Amino acid sequence: MPAEAFARHDLVAAAPAAWDALLAGRRDLDGVPHLPGWAKAGRPLIVRRRVPGEGDAFVPLGLPLPPADGKRRIGLALPAETLRPVTPPSLAEAAPHAPAAWQDAIAALLALAGEHGVTPRPFGALLWQAVTGLTYLSPTSDLDLLWPGPVPRTLLDGVARIDATAPMRLDGEILLPDGGGVQWRELHEAPPGGTVLVKYLDRVAMRPVTL
Repeated sequence: MPAEAFARHDLVAAAPAAWDALLAGRRDLDGVPHLPGWAKAGRPLIVRRRVPGEGDAFVPLGLPLPPADGKRRIGLALPAETLRPVTPPSLAEAAPHAPAAWQDAIAALLALAGEHGVTPRPFGALLWQAVTGLTYLSPTSDLDLLWPGPVPRTLLDGVARIDATAPMRLDGEILLPDGGGVQWRELHEAPPGGTVLVKYLDRVAMRPVTL
């Protein structure tokens, strides 16, 4: 896949040889836990937004460490030819990894998603705990979700209702057909005719509210 085929929040697996070569050139990562063998274990990386000064020859990637290891967010980049896409888990698939206290809210979110014919998927702590087996969730964790858009107002209203009584904060983005992502709460609270911040792989932009 060419580099431009990857979008923010995509999960990818790195070829172990490319991963080892990257670590060999990043002395600042010497001794960081979990990194040696990360690719060989099949653990994924996530495509992040490109920062100013990064060229487009490599795919920008991220990897957060578990809270017990400092919760450091590590920025990386690898050639597209060393990566393969990884199918991310849906919220329903990741739900068994969530705390018991979250299950009623997750069930309500899944019911809301079913009513609207969409499949949300997690990112953030729940995603990383589900795909790595490491402990990322803590008592203060948010539930971060990606919702395929565009979405109707009724879905945003439903998420807001669940968020009002959920034991955890609901965060996340609506993913637009053009590859952009807008924070669901910002979109829900924006006035008619207002604008919202949309994040892309290589830029951010203010766009009119459209539902």
